[in-house]
Amino acid sequence: MDQQKFWDRYELPTVVLGLALYASWLALTWWHASIPGIVLFLAGGYVVQWHFSLQHESIHAMRNWPAWLRTAFVWPPLGLWMPYPIYNKSHSTHHVNFHLTHPQRDTESNYQMQGMWPPKNRLQYHIVMLNQTLWFRLVFGPFIRLWKLAKKETLRVMSGDYSHLPHWGAHVVSLTVILYWVLVVCDMPLWKYLVCFAWPGMSLGMLRTFTEHRWGEKPMERVAIVESNTVMGVLFLYNNLHLVHHRQPTLPWYRIRRRFIDNREEMLATNSNFYYRGYLQIARLFMFRPVFDPAHPHW
Repeated sequence: MDQQKFWDRYELPTVVLGLALYASWLALTWWHASIPGIVLFLAGGYVVQWHFSLQHESIHAMRNWPAWLRTAFVWPPLGLWMPYPIYNKSHSTHHVNFHLTHPQRDTESNYQMQGMWPPKNRLQYHIVMLNQTLWFRLVFGPFIRLWKLAKKETLRVMSGDYSHLPHWGAHVVSLTVILYWVLVVCDMPLWKYLVCFAWPGMSLGMLRTFTEHRWGEKPMERVAIVESNTVMGVLFLYNNLHLVHHRQPTLPWYRIRRRFIDNREEMLATNSNFYYRGYLQIARLFMFRPVFDPAHPHW
């Protein structure tokens, strides 16, 4: 096997990236007391979201790795909140392209069924509308996401479905290890890890998904391209070029940008130019204005 084939077969750039990611997290937690707060907030949030991007990569790519190794490589819950197997199952459901944006069948849709909107509860109405603006999504979106997850998992157990309980049990064990390192070994207060790592990490994830999908008649018209820059591209492992990912989910992250550049015109024709130059453009457009009407145009 020549060097190029070995490089591709085992996706060595992903190995290097993962090792750099974990080394960065260990360094930031170990030297947290010496790092200025704003720097720790930016770097901690970046590393946690970077890890979530790596988890996403493991769901789709790394196909030549044994399943147990692929899972183990991304398992540590640096962001604290989501058990990896539950995320894996939920995100795999999202990739049924025909159902993209469906309020009930797409697990990552931000639309509401036409017959259920607007809700009679005025507080719920205002929260949903505010959550369609970027500032609110970045600040409060993580808390809404946690509330939805807790509600969904609680209702699952109350209905007699205990299938996720082993995942939560394993998650608690994993959290114990992570928090022992953070709180005991590194002597970092829990609030500091939540504020400088977990919350900004989730917030950056909210930025990527904010206008990732919208309704279109054809499935690929529902998937955005956000071109952005290298810093954001590496953070999201080029999943910001989302159309490329939905067309070729198993394409490794380090091939996505070149695939878009080589097929730019065809890609933008395929998604009817559902395109943003970067996240600053999205901020200018939707910082205080709803990104779309929550009532689904079709369902």
